Amino acid sequence: MTLPSAIVLGVDSPIGLTVVRELGQHGVPVIAVGKSARAIGRYSRFATRFVQRPKDRALGQWLPELIRETGAQLLLAVSEGDLLALSALPEVIEGCRILTPRAEPLAVVLDKVRTLAAAARVGIDGPPGWQPVVGEDFAARAAALSYPAVLKWSDPPAMWAILQTAGLAFEKTEYATGPDDLLAKLARYDGLGQWPLVQGWCGGYGFGQMLMMAGGEARLRFQHRRLREFPASGGVSTLCASVPLSEHCEQMAKSEALLRDIGWEGPAMVEYRHDPATGRYWLMEINGRFWGSLPLARQAGAHFAWEQYRAAVPEAAGVPQPPYRPRRARYAIPDAKRLAEILRSPASAAAPGQPAPKRWKELLAYGAEFVNPATGYYVWDWRDPMPLVGDLMGIVRRGR
Repeated sequence: MTLPSAIVLGVDSPIGLTVVRELGQHGVPVIAVGKSARAIGRYSRFATRFVQRPKDRALGQWLPELIRETGAQLLLAVSEGDLLALSALPEVIEGCRILTPRAEPLAVVLDKVRTLAAAARVGIDGPPGWQPVVGEDFAARAAALSYPAVLKWSDPPAMWAILQTAGLAFEKTEYATGPDDLLAKLARYDGLGQWPLVQGWCGGYGFGQMLMMAGGEARLRFQHRRLREFPASGGVSTLCASVPLSEHCEQMAKSEALLRDIGWEGPAMVEYRHDPATGRYWLMEINGRFWGSLPLARQAGAHFAWEQYRAAVPEAAGVPQPPYRPRRARYAIPDAKRLAEILRSPASAAAPGQPAPKRWKELLAYGAEFVNPATGYYVWDWRDPMPLVGDLMGIVRRGR
């Protein structure tokens, strides 16, 4: 059986590369679309064709032409910017089904305040904190918080242009060590009349539950915990490990109920901080798209892009929830940067209020992953080696 071809929009990152690999290894002809001529997804042997997207035309202007030319029948996308643009377009373009979220559920998951409200309806806790608004007594609210506190924008995409126009840098996450520090950071935005969401620090570790939703039910489930991040104080996952579905079952049911309440269709990661000492979970956010650690799920055997494709193409063979195996996955270059950060200054690398990591322990742990047979990599795959070669060539060119 010849499977319908699919466009993968956004193959410049390990996430898009993973989607290409997943679909391609299941026999789907893949048209890989990237911003850069050296997008790593173009080097994959599973990419039937590579297309560099136009820089001077809106997505809705050139996409129909590409669909007509290629005859693609499905489209999957990676970045939030593309998801927002696609949510304003029809669900079917030139006979091609757009497998991305619609505007209303996407708006909920992009807005942390609305996400936390939906979570409360299904019994999921959020971090302690508040969303500053005009007219509040900031000093009193700041004095009542526990510290360190975390500042992050409720709806980051909505703030990008606003901050740029005001000449202010977009900060994905900031930390405040006490009330005075918090008030000083909030004061930068007084001229906007808009401020970041402020949340108290939650202990434990980063824990994600991933679900592929279709018709209000999860067709595929996976979960993992973060082991290392860059920056070390909190950021992108550089080492993560799968967690068996036999664990955290009650929370998985709540995650599914949350996505059902929002009306979500497609893949999503419900991201928590989990404290095993108390058994508590605090919702951080919903990644309403393919997430950064998607390579781990693929290597463990939970193929989310393929399951999304199968949900749209019933004749595609496969079982709904194959068992997955224990795996670890490493994002090599950010993991090396993390180690360098710690070796340079352990105290500076630590999250506010947390003990400084020990150099020798971090160095040993870093080296141990090279000989761990359960550890794979975000980009490197011996069955598909050229993306790593292309990535290294791009690094060399950028370094010149």
